[in-house]
Amino acid sequence: MSIGNSPEDERPFENEHVEADREEARPSIGHALQQARIAAGLTVDDVSSATRVRMNIVHAIEADDFSPCGGDVYARGHIRTLAKAVNLDPAPLLAQYGDEHGGRPAPTPAAPLFEAERIRPERRGPNWTAAMVAAIVAVIGFVGFTMFQGGDDGANEANVAEGSTPGDSASPTTKTKKPADPKPEPSDSAIAAAPQDKVTVRVAAVDDRSWIAAKDHNGRMIFDGVLKRGDSKTFQDSSKVHLVLGDAGAIDLFVNGKKIEENFQPGSVERLTYTKGDPEAG
Repeated sequence: MSIGNSPEDERPFENEHVEADREEARPSIGHALQQARIAAGLTVDDVSSATRVRMNIVHAIEADDFSPCGGDVYARGHIRTLAKAVNLDPAPLLAQYGDEHGGRPAPTPAAPLFEAERIRPERRGPNWTAAMVAAIVAVIGFVGFTMFQGGDDGANEANVAEGSTPGDSASPTTKTKKPADPKPEPSDSAIAAAPQDKVTVRVAAVDDRSWIAAKDHNGRMIFDGVLKRGDSKTFQDSSKVHLVLGDAGAIDLFVNGKKIEENFQPGSVERLTYTKGDPEAG
């Protein structure tokens, strides 16, 4: 009978040596990926562009440093992707990673997490359509506000400047002077009634009709229209009245109760301004 360990007792030690030799013979994950990349004639930049895995992560994995991956799930995903890019079977590498890093992790939705890490977000350009719509709305609002404030005063003045009044025919006609009616004269009571702290302007169409526009001291339109023959209008303001007479020769004008003696010609357009200190043509 032999003394000491039996042959069966010696075998476990022999098996341990065999496993250790196999571990030493098996290349590391990073080295295997690097050698396969070089054999395929690819650079790190080529692999990074093909897989969208950042270059610093590719360099780290080939150096067997998996800390930049951000965890086991991401590390396994990168190993799988890089192995396919260099024509390696990823299964043995993943098994080796599990042996070296504590086995396979608990099931997690690895693919969506990995894709979110390595896929670069697309750049979105500025929303030109929304900007154009906003600009158009702003222009329309400004035009509408301008038209509301100014009314059609500009169109009426343009018609007067051409020698016609609103409602007249566009074709030129010869005006026939009608016999003048007796011109009304301001009464003493009208003169006395004119307020001293305001400017009062009275316009009377005695010879023919005329287009009249009147504005207060702020430029706000008081009246814009046609006075028919025999009609009159009185305008009053705290400091100033602006007038535009379409046919000044057909008009009698009274300021602060006094008649303005001006030799206005028939058909002439006059722009006048009066204050509390008048009558004097402005």
